[in-house]
Amino acid sequence: MTDDTYKTIAAPAKGVYKEKGSKFLAFAYPVVSEDGVHSLLLELKKQYYDARHHCYAYRLGPDGAAWRVNDDGEPSSSAGRPILRQLLSMDLTNVVVFVIRYFGGIKLGIPGLIFAYRAATADALATAEVIEKTDNNMFTIHFAYAVMNDVMKLIKDEEPDIIEQNFDLSCSITLSIRKTKSDMLTDKLRKIESLEIK
Repeated sequence: MTDDTYKTIAAPAKGVYKEKGSKFLAFAYPVVSEDGVHSLLLELKKQYYDARHHCYAYRLGPDGAAWRVNDDGEPSSSAGRPILRQLLSMDLTNVVVFVIRYFGGIKLGIPGLIFAYRAATADALATAEVIEKTDNNMFTIHFAYAVMNDVMKLIKDEEPDIIEQNFDLSCSITLSIRKTKSDMLTDKLRKIESLEIK
């Protein structure tokens, strides 16, 4: 992996672990924001309203620098941390894993809980498709019709992703390109007359 790529999962995945009557249901999702995490948590709490605990951990950002764990009433560091450790061991980011526990009546003790939350998470991640994504810069260019050919030729040569384009009185295109190629593209674009980058 280069310094502008990261690993995440392509689609939601599920896992399960059972121990002494307790059932641990794991749900892994690709996410890009804390808002995304919270809306998924609300959905799962509605769906599994009768569960005792809704624990989770996530990592966000290409470098995984934004992270959080939540034990949701389980003993401190017995649920969220083991989930997070699985994300770290697989070097995944922009991923949240929720583990929902149905209590079976027999206490597992802290080592048992740590093992159970880790095992449920590992089961979900084992079924997930791990993909590599590039850490991209996104920007919008504004230009006159007169330089359209120059702009389109440059886009064809450098191959950024076109996110949105608008050709009204003046033209604008929103582009996304991996960070390591971003400066080179913007330098070339700035050479085009009257083109603005925002």
